[in-house]
Amino acid sequence: MNCLLKRTPLYERHVAAGAKMVPFAGFEMPVQYRTGIIAEHAAVRETAGLFDVSHMGEFIVRGPQALDLVQYVTVNDASKIEVGQAQYSAMCLESGGIVDDLLIYRFADRFMLVVNAANRTKDLEWIRHHADAFNVEFEDASEAIALIALQGPGAREILRPLTSHDVDAIEYYRFAEGEVASIPAVVSGTGYTGEDGFELYVAAGDAPEVWDALLFAGSSQGLVPAGLGARDSLRLEMGYSLYGNDLDENHTTLESGLGWITKLDKGDFSGRDALAAQKENGVARRLVGMKVRGRAFPRPGYTIVSGGEVVGHVTSGTMSPSLGVGIAMGYVPSELARVDTVFQVDVRGRPAEVRVQRPPFYTDSSIRR
Repeated sequence: MNCLLKRTPLYERHVAAGAKMVPFAGFEMPVQYRTGIIAEHAAVRETAGLFDVSHMGEFIVRGPQALDLVQYVTVNDASKIEVGQAQYSAMCLESGGIVDDLLIYRFADRFMLVVNAANRTKDLEWIRHHADAFNVEFEDASEAIALIALQGPGAREILRPLTSHDVDAIEYYRFAEGEVASIPAVVSGTGYTGEDGFELYVAAGDAPEVWDALLFAGSSQGLVPAGLGARDSLRLEMGYSLYGNDLDENHTTLESGLGWITKLDKGDFSGRDALAAQKENGVARRLVGMKVRGRAFPRPGYTIVSGGEVVGHVTSGTMSPSLGVGIAMGYVPSELARVDTVFQVDVRGRPAEVRVQRPPFYTDSSIRR
């Protein structure tokens, strides 16, 4: 393993559990454990899985103009976020291309921006560049914070004895500050699997103790540690986009299916003019979900073909463990983006028929909205 790769505070726990460690976003991360990706995926859908997400970046914004800065660098309307609430958003270049997608948490005295690990350095520089024009304090707290995701229909019962919080009161995209296993934690009703559950923000040094307490509390209910492999198949079954695959600086939020978070009427923000012009003129390409007919396995990079011509490429694809069919996402011309449109994906030289479907592909989620 490359010695230049970083390790999360839970690295030793992963190794002890027999995890297969791989490079990811500059970190050594577990892609799967001894039970394998399919079993980990099933555990999250049926009971619960535990993920180390400590490679994510956390930025803190304080000061008189904290809201103003967050409003300018993100496309959603951060003024609508209540204290104790989180919001999904994105940051865009002036061209409208996506710098990153992120979560925004509003505390009584600060905002916390949670960004993708692979983009942490880029995001840090980009926000700092804009922060100079605002009366704010901006801090990269990523090294001090660990993030553990407890996901699945059994998550609430597993967490209940470990915290004084009323876990049923923590609703979707809401959070509370308190303790987990007697350790200070932010308990957030968020996640990336489509299942009910929580993301727990704790001090980096406390992460192993919290991890152990959760696994012990959930051992009788089938809780298992889960790696990046299951995380990817779970998020794709829900149609959740992944930066670097489905989102990037070459595609705007309107092209990427994120028009619902792009609030053009909230005032000025980075990328607004380009996005407003694109909305007025129409979008030439769109990110769509696709379900494969038959047993073909669509993979990122495979060509999308219509009428004998290449019209796009698969950005994310897998054989859905829950559904037993191939599912994928990719950009196609807008005229091909309508639901039930049929075209082909070239799977190792053989055309596989696919049909456009609006995600989620998996619809039996336990998530509480």
